[in-house]
Amino acid sequence: MLILAATPIGNLGDASRRLVEALSSATVVAAEDTRTTQRLLAALGVENRPRMIALHDHNEKDRAGDLVELARTEDVLLLSDAGMPTVSDPGFAVVAAAAAADVLVTALPGPSAVLTALAVSGLATDRFAFEGFPPRKPGERRSQLAELAAEPRTMVFFEAPSRLAATLADMATAFGGDRRAAVCRELTKLHEEVVRGPLAELAAWAEQGVRGEIVVVVAGAERRVVAFADAVAQVAELVSSGTRLKEAASEVSRATGHSSRELYQAALAARSST
Repeated sequence: MLILAATPIGNLGDASRRLVEALSSATVVAAEDTRTTQRLLAALGVENRPRMIALHDHNEKDRAGDLVELARTEDVLLLSDAGMPTVSDPGFAVVAAAAAADVLVTALPGPSAVLTALAVSGLATDRFAFEGFPPRKPGERRSQLAELAAEPRTMVFFEAPSRLAATLADMATAFGGDRRAAVCRELTKLHEEVVRGPLAELAAWAEQGVRGEIVVVVAGAERRVVAFADAVAQVAELVSSGTRLKEAASEVSRATGHSSRELYQAALAARSST
């Protein structure tokens, strides 16, 4: 069996009893950083010394097959340095390979930076999208954020402290400076901090320099009431600028709430009649 185990994201007290039991009995542990996992074992008072296999972004695809074969005959515990494996951390390739091979996969739930930040953000939690780390290159980052400008769900991002100010400034440009957001820093740790406000203000605040592990939560776009005919015109405008009709209809649908299929058909009919 393959067992995914969530580890503390900052506070050792968040380690579950199930995690301690799993570490105490494990014979094989696949760890993002074996040194970090060894320190976790020591901090939790676990005397067991399982076989450690390093599993990180650079070797995961190569080692997935071997780990799945091991999991056929014994339990393989998969850990990331903090939080749940596979969520912006190694593990996906192994889980996918295990599922394809009909090897049982289970998880020991626990700490999550994504859900913790969302919960304390003060923003809507009924629907949300996790976007991971924005691209490092400014041009790619701005392009990705522009594509998310009409996203109606609350969005959760990870970001490095060194890029936070630039990313918040790009978000203010793409989403609007008055879009509400929350910057969550050092969650569950001694110096935990949550700063809430409009993106423009948060971008200015971040210019002073921010340290620690960062999660940014951004409110989704408010849907404007747009007449169907105007929405069809928006589709036509996107098509004229080079966007494929199907993609244009989907984009306008996300922004207005009108049916993508109906927008597509109306725009197609309008184009055929000209």
